[in-house]
Amino acid sequence: MRRVRGQPGARYEQDSMSHITQNVEHVLRLLPEGVLVVAAIKGRTTGQVAEAVAAGIGILGANYVKDARQARATFGEAVQCHFIGRLRPHDVRSGTLRLFDMIQSLGSLELAIRLNTKAAALDRVVPVLVEVNSGREPQKDGVLPEHTPDLVDAVSRLSNISIQGLMTMGPLSPDPDDYRPAFVETRRLFEAIGGQADVRATMRYLSMGMSPSYRVAVEEGANMVRLGSVLFDTPAD
Repeated sequence: MRRVRGQPGARYEQDSMSHITQNVEHVLRLLPEGVLVVAAIKGRTTGQVAEAVAAGIGILGANYVKDARQARATFGEAVQCHFIGRLRPHDVRSGTLRLFDMIQSLGSLELAIRLNTKAAALDRVVPVLVEVNSGREPQKDGVLPEHTPDLVDAVSRLSNISIQGLMTMGPLSPDPDDYRPAFVETRRLFEAIGGQADVRATMRYLSMGMSPSYRVAVEEGANMVRLGSVLFDTPAD
């Protein structure tokens, strides 16, 4: 992969094509119109990510701030960058907040208040997705389904945060169909919250499904999927 002279940070030429281009094109053809792909870039090289972008990926998902910094240094504003990892208090800083177009893993009011304060200092409204712990797994972040409407209501009152929808991971399983109940429950929450007459949040994005489970997620209403291995590893089936 090499940068084209005269176009710093904007254009790239492919020295060679790998299976990544085929994978991306396959997934984009497979998905229904309107379903957005977030490419999970954890552990990927700049060349791999650049090939995915050249093949049609427009949103990069970063689990770590260092990955987002590298993405911004490489692509500038040519792609969106979403934070999709575990959101810890030390991640919520004014300097790092500038890197992200969206935070997909907001799971508590405490973090929301900190995020709101930092966003206000930047004179910015930050789009977020509320993370739902649909598998009710104690080792995972996110709000339990039954507490999600209350959290959405509380966070939506903060002036520098804009809730754009919900995100969930679902319980890890080798069988994609095991994810279905968690996805169904999250979609019902998404629809119920969006249907409230006085809702301040915008239920625009339902981010569900990763490489093992994205097809089930789309069947259950996801309009955003977060994909890593199915894009970057062995050719897609």
